Amino acid sequence: MSYVVTEGCILCKHTDCVAVCPVNCFHEGPNFLAINPDECIDCGLCEPECPLDAIVPEDSLKPEQLQFRTLNRELSQRWPIIDKSKGQLPDAERWAQAEHKLQFLER
Repeated sequence: MSYVVTEGCILCKHTDCVAVCPVNCFHEGPNFLAINPDECIDCGLCEPECPLDAIVPEDSLKPEQLQFRTLNRELSQRWPIIDKSKGQLPDAERWAQAEHKLQFLER
């Protein structure tokens, strides 16, 4: 089992989670982070670091979040590793509580 980045991250991309990951399993896209499930060691350090609660254990995904398991696997194979925190996206505050953001995910 691994952790999964879900919709809350889209258009916000806080990177506090990246700084605590001991195995560098985060990958960075234009407006989203993905976790490589083959690298994640299920330590749970990243989950409380996300101010938007966008990181959840795979076995806690809600039915409407299940597609993010596949997305994390797919995107982590294409995107580069991110291993240092950096600033959130400029409009993160505006998008923080928005719903139905999947349509805005840039691949």
